[in-house]
Amino acid sequence: MSTEIQPIILCGGAGTRLWPESRGDRAKQFLPLTGSESLFRQTVARTPAGAHFTPPVILCGTGHVATVRDQMGDHEAALLVEPMPRNTAAAIALAVARADADSLLLVMPSDHIIADVPAFHAAIAKGAHLAQQDWLVTFGIAPDRPETGFGYIASGAALGDDGFAVARFVEKPPLAEAEHMLAAGGYSWNAGIFLFRAGRMRDAMLTHCRAIFEAADRAVAAGRYDGDALYADADAFAAAPSDSIDYAVMEKDDRVAVVPVAMGWSDLGSWQAVHALAGGKDADGNAVSGDAFLHDSHGNLVRAGGKRVSLVGMEGVAVIVDGDDILVMPLDRSQDVRAAAKVRG
Repeated sequence: MSTEIQPIILCGGAGTRLWPESRGDRAKQFLPLTGSESLFRQTVARTPAGAHFTPPVILCGTGHVATVRDQMGDHEAALLVEPMPRNTAAAIALAVARADADSLLLVMPSDHIIADVPAFHAAIAKGAHLAQQDWLVTFGIAPDRPETGFGYIASGAALGDDGFAVARFVEKPPLAEAEHMLAAGGYSWNAGIFLFRAGRMRDAMLTHCRAIFEAADRAVAAGRYDGDALYADADAFAAAPSDSIDYAVMEKDDRVAVVPVAMGWSDLGSWQAVHALAGGKDADGNAVSGDAFLHDSHGNLVRAGGKRVSLVGMEGVAVIVDGDDILVMPLDRSQDVRAAAKVRG
């Protein structure tokens, strides 16, 4: 990899699917859910400043600025602060508006797991080659099961050895369609990781979502600096329509490429996923942190959070303790936590 790439780390998510631990200023990306370091710190470490990557730009909300600065430690970074959430298209537009037109921007969520970093870097090198040819690049995860919780990307014509033109994007499918795509091959999970030349994305946004880009551009121009942070202007940014980058640009543009990669990726979107990736499970498949006693129990996730938790004769259950809030649920229903968090308030 010979071209310097600017990492753009999206850090604005609330992570409510992992309630009760993830909420407010302790959003999922700032928690050590796998290992001793937070997901955010793991994301920063994947693209270290040096020969290939410049110091990152961290996009976050006002409520997360202090946490970002604390978790950055000695890492050099610039902060770009959103005054309110406006989805990924507007967030990325802020980064594009402040970038040099020829800069290659690598956009990454801050709350994902990538176990095979060398494979990720190899995919980035392929993506950079395509981005220099003015492709808007997305990275597709090689599927290993018929997953209904992710969107898919269908690969079209090969682009040399680097990737494929995107034939189409597929919404989260029913199980039968997911099984068909897995058997047919040529489909990837949409991981929400992108690489592009800033000027190329600027032009695409002006074509496909002009109102979003122009609002972000005004917000950057009228923003104010506080040390290492640029606070986008609230009045200007509020005018940006809320839309995802997939809907606003990627599904509309005629020059979008996908680089498929198997890199041990997970969006860690459920307690079931946390259990699956947890290290140090006991002989009965239980993943336990904190003060817990388990007897005749199998395949459970316990995060005791300062309390003492006892399980007897339980299988496939998550017990998550955070202060006075206690979540107990079957792991196979862990996607329901987002709704539970909303009800709980």
